[in-house]
Amino acid sequence: ANKGVRSELRTRVKNAEATAQAGDENAPEAARIAMKRIDKAAKKGVIHKNQAARRKSRLAKRLAAAQA
Repeated sequence: ANKGVRSELRTRVKNAEATAQAGDENAPEAARIAMKRIDKAAKKGVIHKNQAARRKSRLAKRLAAAQA
């Protein structure tokens, strides 16, 4: 069960980064979904809460850099 959650996490993060790099107007929505999935995984215990925070922080940094 955890494998599917982890797989979706990676897919959503990759999708968010790709849309941000492309300058797509859906980038904020993709980022929001990716962050939501990270939070859900932490809540379910699939990943540790500190790892979730770290992943969200790194994702936010990469998205900000892509927009700049």
